Amino acid sequence: MPPPPAFAQDTNASRQQIEQLVERFRTAIVDKDTAGFMQLFLREDITWNVVYTDDSVLRYNARLKDTNIPLATRVQSGSPRAFIESIARSKQARSEAISNMRIDTDGEIAQVWFDFAFMIGDYKSAWGKESWQLVRTDAGWKIAGVVWSAEENPAPR
Repeated sequence: MPPPPAFAQDTNASRQQIEQLVERFRTAIVDKDTAGFMQLFLREDITWNVVYTDDSVLRYNARLKDTNIPLATRVQSGSPRAFIESIARSKQARSEAISNMRIDTDGEIAQVWFDFAFMIGDYKSAWGKESWQLVRTDAGWKIAGVVWSAEENPAPR
C-alpha cells in the first residue's frame, strides 16, 4: 500500500510570524521590556551560549585588574532573563541591529541565522553571527535555543 500523500506546509505564514518574533526580540531590547522579552521563549532555561573570539578573550583578560574576578573563557552561558534584566538596569540605550537574516522552517520547527551588532548607545560593542532554534507552540513561535559568536570591539568607548 502506498504511503498517504504528503502535503507541503505553507511556510510563508511561518516565515512572516518568525520575522515578527525577531522584531519583537529587537524592540524588547530597545524598550527594556523584560516581560515582553521573556514571552518570546519556550522556557527560561533554554540553551543560551556565546562563543567569544580568541582575541576578545585575550583583550578582556589583559584588562582585568582585580585578581578576584575569574578570567574569561571562550564559551560562556547565561539566560535570556539575565540578559534582558542587565539591559533593563542600564541607564544607556541598548539595541541589536540584525541583518542578513535567514529562516529555514517546515512550519513546525525553524532555525533563524543572522548577523548582529550589539549597540550601547551609538557604540558598537560586539558583533557576530547568531542562531536560534524555534518551535511552533499552541501560543505561537517560541525560541528554544540561542547560540552566537561574538567579537568584542577592541576600541574602548
